[in-house]
Amino acid sequence: MPHKIGFVVVSSSGHEDGFSARELMIHAPTVSGWRSPRFCQFPQEIVLQMVERCRIRKLQLLAHQYMISSKIEFYISESLPEYFAPYQAERFRRLGYVSLCDNEKTGCKARELKSVYVDAVGQFLKLIFHQNHANKYNIYNQVALVAINIIGDPADFSDESNTASREKLIDHYLGHNSEDPALEGTYARRSDYISPLDDLAFDMYQDPEVAQIIRKLDERKQEAVQKERYDYAKKLKQAIADLQKVGERLGRYEVEKRCAVEKEDYDLAKEKKQQMEQYRAEVYEQLELHSLLDAELMRRPLDLPLRPLARSGSPRHQKPMPSLSQLEERGTENQFAEPVLQEKPSSYSLTISPQYSAVDQLLPATDPHPKTNAESLPYDERPLPAIRKHHGEAVVEPEMSDADISDARRGGLSGEPEPLTEKALREASSAIDVLGETLVAGAYSKTWSYREDALLALYKKLMEMPVGTPKEDLKNTLRASIFLIRRAIKDIVTSVFQASLKLLKMIITQYIPKHKLSKLETAHCVERTIPILLTRTGDSSARLRVTAANFIQEMALFKEVKSLQIIPSYLVQPLKANSSVHLAMSQMGLLARLLKDLGTGSSGFTIDNVMKFSVSSLEHRVYEVRETAVRIILDMYRQHQASILEYLPPDDSNTRKNILYKTIFEGFAKIDGRPTDAEMRARRKAATEEAEKQKKEEIKALQGQLAALKEIQAEVQEKESDAVKPKNQDIQGGKAAPAEALGIPDEHYLDNLCIFCGERSESFTEEGLDLHYWKHCLMLTRCDHCKQVVEISSLTEHLLTECDKKDGFGKCYRCSEAVFKEELPRHIKNKECNPAKPEKLANRCPLCHENFSPGEEAWKAHLMSLAGCTMNLRKTHILQKAPALQPGKSSAVAASGPSGSKAGSKIPTPKGGLSKSSSRTHARR
Repeated sequence: MPHKIGFVVVSSSGHEDGFSARELMIHAPTVSGWRSPRFCQFPQEIVLQMVERCRIRKLQLLAHQYMISSKIEFYISESLPEYFAPYQAERFRRLGYVSLCDNEKTGCKARELKSVYVDAVGQFLKLIFHQNHANKYNIYNQVALVAINIIGDPADFSDESNTASREKLIDHYLGHNSEDPALEGTYARRSDYISPLDDLAFDMYQDPEVAQIIRKLDERKQEAVQKERYDYAKKLKQAIADLQKVGERLGRYEVEKRCAVEKEDYDLAKEKKQQMEQYRAEVYEQLELHSLLDAELMRRPLDLPLRPLARSGSPRHQKPMPSLSQLEERGTENQFAEPVLQEKPSSYSLTISPQYSAVDQLLPATDPHPKTNAESLPYDERPLPAIRKHHGEAVVEPEMSDADISDARRGGLSGEPEPLTEKALREASSAIDVLGETLVAGAYSKTWSYREDALLALYKKLMEMPVGTPKEDLKNTLRASIFLIRRAIKDIVTSVFQASLKLLKMIITQYIPKHKLSKLETAHCVERTIPILLTRTGDSSARLRVTAANFIQEMALFKEVKSLQIIPSYLVQPLKANSSVHLAMSQMGLLARLLKDLGTGSSGFTIDNVMKFSVSSLEHRVYEVRETAVRIILDMYRQHQASILEYLPPDDSNTRKNILYKTIFEGFAKIDGRPTDAEMRARRKAATEEAEKQKKEEIKALQGQLAALKEIQAEVQEKESDAVKPKNQDIQGGKAAPAEALGIPDEHYLDNLCIFCGERSESFTEEGLDLHYWKHCLMLTRCDHCKQVVEISSLTEHLLTECDKKDGFGKCYRCSEAVFKEELPRHIKNKECNPAKPEKLANRCPLCHENFSPGEEAWKAHLMSLAGCTMNLRKTHILQKAPALQPGKSSAVAASGPSGSKAGSKIPTPKGGLSKSSSRTHARR
């Protein structure tokens, strides 16, 4: 009969630190298996030596969830080639290959179990791994193998043919046909029968100590059957079924303990260790009470040296077994029919780490009679995704199906749930009156499968209730069901928790509409369950958190619940300072998702409650919560614009010291299409550099013009040096006048001239010009905030960048003018300002707020002409005094500034002080 073959690893191409190929020699829930080096060259190779020369019947490979080889080849050999020389490679005979799926459908979270039926004799097995499947998790292009299992027979077992012929004779006598599909999966002592205890799934998800006990009990069961001790065999069968559940539970605890150690959470690791010891002691005590446990079975595998598993049933590895005569059968037939082991409740919380949550999904259900019809399967491969795998049967997904619920998860348990305690009777008295004590006792049972069965029975009962049932009975049944659902939502067992959600969804979406109950009943269901569901979103188990959050989002979108606006009111409740990190993150995530689904119109979400909650969340200690709050505020601003600003502090330099508010306000700028502070600084820097460059070029050009003018003036003076008569002087003056009229400057041309407005006066001495700049020049004005004299054309830039009060001003993105920051939100909201045009298309007057033609000369026309700016107070003052001026002293205003006035002249500075922008204007002019 084929059985598990032990092996040792002879060699491998290489491995990553901590993931040696020797890990493949051990089958346990916590093994990591072999992993190739990072960025290795392909193909990779592993050579195994079996403990004896054997005929391999079946190979099982458990692949990694994302380090997956695209193809694995198998070779077999009778002997090991010396040094694995290439010219001796023909000693390995190729058996074939299997292809592994890329695991994209499961998101690289489940492992694939590959079972291959072969028929080959040898002692050395070689595996060749080809190029890996590419995915986002496998960043180092590695391949891995979690476990490998070899099942076969000793090649020189002389009794094999005799056994086969003897069993064929028995089948012929009984009239059985080995090909009869009715007998498929039965034990029948066939020569090709493979025990489920030899399957890879058994060892990978069983506690090693319990697995050893199960194998010993299975051997005793077979011996009892041979000796026709059927009562004792029945007792052993029940114990094996119960122990399989015990082993799976202990294996899960071991994974959780290992995870806690890796996270250096030693308190949790200690708690898990104590939990395992307590549970193991309780189980062993029950086994001793039933005379199923002796000293030999108590030898723990961990106390023995690690070595390949050798089948005790093999002729070469037979060990003495205690005689059945030493073990007396006790009890009556009715006692044997009862479960040997009862699952004990745990006083500890099962907290499965997210990175090991896949192990809980991979736990196989026990089946004492698996199907093993190898002839109906392909020869080279048999893909079996390792999710709740039944031995040789189809895959069952971990989620509950609406059609049916598999009974395999409750294998081994029978009978009725334990009676209710006095406390439970008082607590659930109203539910008992409506639903009956049996169903409520199942919901209160210490065994999780009974709790799940009770919810499923209640689900069926509610679905089958006739339409004509009195309303009062329907309401009482609903409220009793909600009472049990509230208790089940708190359950630590995933399947019970999922069953409660399934039942709650059915009540809201089917039961209430079917019987036309009022919205009050729907509100009762939501209000009684949503606080507990929100609490479960803070669970330490990632899978439970995600399940609870997804269900809340789904429930909020039910048409029966959406109109009630209950769930949004819970999500905008302020976060408590002592709330768990997971709970705060889940609440923020739910709020963000439901805001996109529901919006703020008649959904329970309003601008006020969402913004108050989000702004308060900006102070939370967890970074992810603060980041989500920023994202929510930006989403709200996209929808409601200026009304969001009321809930935030003013946008000034002090506020922007907080990185979160800086991010928010820069986000607002991007949404509005305005440049951010960084972009504005970059633009100002580029503009300054360009202005400096143009300034240098203009100065260089003007210096050249001035040199040419000096040469012309020197020639004129040289020609006139001989003329001393007044007549000649008059002629010289007459010649000079046309030169002056033609705009040819001399070295004293800038004397007595205002370079801003172009006015010339004998009174424009150094002090006179200061007075002119300070009071009369039409192109200048005084800043009301810092009292500096600045050009009107640069007044806005002065207020935003140079003025002593610049922090009090902000720039309106519509009119581009400086506005007090306190008035800026109202200014933007009212939209009363005249929009500014681009600088290349028009100038913008900060006095009259009008757009006019672009260019430097247009400023003079606008500020000095009668039809220009009406808000220039200096022009108004001059026009009022114009009639009183003497004709000879009229202040003529030049139409345009003199060309070449910048070169070689000292720029005057008023006593009151010109601003930096005015000084730059002097240089530019």
